[in-house]
This record gives sequence, structure tokens and C-alpha cells, in this order.
Amino acid sequence: MTLSSVGGDRILFDVDRDTRIATITLNNPERRNSYDAAMRDDLARCLDQVAEDDDLTVVLLRGAEGVFSTGADMNNAYGWYGEEGGTAATNGAKAANRRPSQRRRLTVDRKSFGFYHEFMGFPKVTVGEIGGFALGGGFEMALMCDISVIARDTRIGMPATRFLGPALGSLHMFFHRLGPVLARRMLLTGDIISAGDVEHLGVFTETCEPAELQASARYWARKTAKMPADGVVIAKEAFRMVEQSQAYQGEEVASYLFHAYGTNLQFAPGEFNFVKTRAEHGTREAFRLRDEHFHVDREELDQD
Repeated sequence: MTLSSVGGDRILFDVDRDTRIATITLNNPERRNSYDAAMRDDLARCLDQVAEDDDLTVVLLRGAEGVFSTGADMNNAYGWYGEEGGTAATNGAKAANRRPSQRRRLTVDRKSFGFYHEFMGFPKVTVGEIGGFALGGGFEMALMCDISVIARDTRIGMPATRFLGPALGSLHMFFHRLGPVLARRMLLTGDIISAGDVEHLGVFTETCEPAELQASARYWARKTAKMPADGVVIAKEAFRMVEQSQAYQGEEVASYLFHAYGTNLQFAPGEFNFVKTRAEHGTREAFRLRDEHFHVDREELDQD
């Protein structure tokens, strides 16, 4: 096995040419393997190297220390759009404490969703080893993998819908992968559920016990790596064509367009404004206040 220099310390990239498998590990465990724009770009470069290497057939995507990914790092929400705390400088001056312009949102979000689009249509087999948490963009990548192996206790969902609304992410993909009933439930409530709760729906290739996750993911990677490499690439392009014709027409524009507009919401009195709360109280407290705001005790309602 060889270790490539592609990717920074937060993205580990291993190649095993004997098995034709590349392993990419999200290595940001202190933040539950959340990622910023630079980390995502490193991941994209690793994927590009696998795509261009004729001797590799499979990429195994995983997270360090048993956690897949909690998605985009929200410690600096506007940092994705340029300078920390605001947009790019205007007329040589920093635009501190300013929200990103709509044109900036569209430019950045188009690039972001380009990454997800390319990952969904990746020409080699993608196997996901999904444990701990798969939230936000991490949940999207888990759903986009060709073969997804997930531990039953893995927490999955799109919690960002609780402060941005459901008009974000790859909406077409949620409906196609989850089905309209579950997709609406998760996007309209922001609920975080366990993978075991939806095991019967066949959303993931295999749902297993946490102790079996690593071995199960490697089993599927080795199994698919034995397939004819040219046949795999042809099949992946055929799959992409079928999905485009069935579900994804117009998705390349719709995904980033709705996200860019959705991140520029106006909040009514009594609605939870995550960005404002985070600025006033810090990220950790903002998450706690968010969950407190959205909590509804069903048993108490039944007693009323």
C-alpha cells in the first residue's frame, strides 16, 4: 500500500494497487470530520486522481475515528463565501460583518454543488464506510455512494434545515434516494434519526452493527474491485444517464440556485436565526439553543 501526497493532513489518501482500491479518509476528528472549502477541495483532488488512474477501480470513503462526517463546518458560516465574517473586500476595504451578496452566494454555491454532482457521477465505484454521524453534506455523500455500508447507530439527517429551511442540498437526490415521504419528513423537520430506523426501507446497501462496519465496508470494496474496470466505467455512465432522464433534469441549476436563495432568508419574530445566535453566543451554544427551540414534547401534547 502506498500513501499519496495528494490532499492535506485533513484528507488522507491511500492506494492499494494489488486490490485496485483507493481509500480516502476525512481526517478532522476534533470537529467530527466536518469540512471547510479547502478540505473539500483536497477531497476533490484525491477523487480526480482516482478517476484518472486506470489501475484503480474503487474508492472507499470513510471518516477518521469512527465518524463519517457532520458536513460543512458551521463555525464560520460566511467563511465559505470569502473573508471570515463577511464577503470579499469592496474597493480595497474589508466588508466585515456583512452578509455575502447574492452574486457571491450563487458563484460559490455553484462550485459547491458542482462537487456533489461530480461525486454522484463519479466514474469509479464509490463505497461509503458510514459510522457515528452522517449529517448535512456528510449525509448527502453517504446517499450518493454506489455502495453504502452504515452502522445501525449512525445518526443521519439534515439539521441545517432548522435554520435555513428545506430549500438546500440536492433536493432531487433526497426524493430519489429516500422516497417522497421520508424526504419530506427529514427536510421539513430537521429530524436526526438512527440508520437502524430506516433499515427496512433499503436506503443503504448494508446496515450492520458498529463493530462490523470496517470489515463490511472493506468486503464490499474488495467485491466490487474484482469487476472488469472498463465494464464498471461504462455501467457508471449508463447509471448516470438513467438517473438524469428519470429524476435529475435541471438539478444542476436548481440545487445551487435554491441553496443560494435559501441562505438569504428573512426571519420573522420568534423564528430561530442561527447565524445571528451564533454571532452572539458562539457555535456550541447556538446549536444547543437551536435544538431547544425546535424541541416538541409529544407526550406533553397528548396530555393537553
